[in-house]
Amino acid sequence: MTPFGEAVRKLRERKGVSQKQMAAALNVSPAYLSALEHGRRGLPTFDLLQRIAGYFNIIWDEAEELFLLARSSDPRVVVDTSGLSAEHTAFANLLAGRIRDLDRATLGELTSIIENGRKADGKRS
Repeated sequence: MTPFGEAVRKLRERKGVSQKQMAAALNVSPAYLSALEHGRRGLPTFDLLQRIAGYFNIIWDEAEELFLLARSSDPRVVVDTSGLSAEHTAFANLLAGRIRDLDRATLGELTSIIENGRKADGKRS
């Protein structure tokens, strides 16, 4: 599941509608909506994002947050390491090969390190 899919599911459950009902209102197939919620589809179009925001009648701030989640929820990420060091390329490939084995605690630690610009020794880079 992607962060966007999780957010859509929560909005849908909060509204008390099924995937089938929501899909019909958005003029998409229930299978597509299910795949979108479960992270088996790529990013939705801007048009669909707007229809989803309208369907849930969410305010601008919440809609903007949903749009940001969509942009960071592509389940098929491509990491371009061309022009970077061999270590960068090796790390990207290692992560790609082992990402399914990482538990939530490890994901949290890695996310914190990357977001905060810390080095492995705990010092800021």
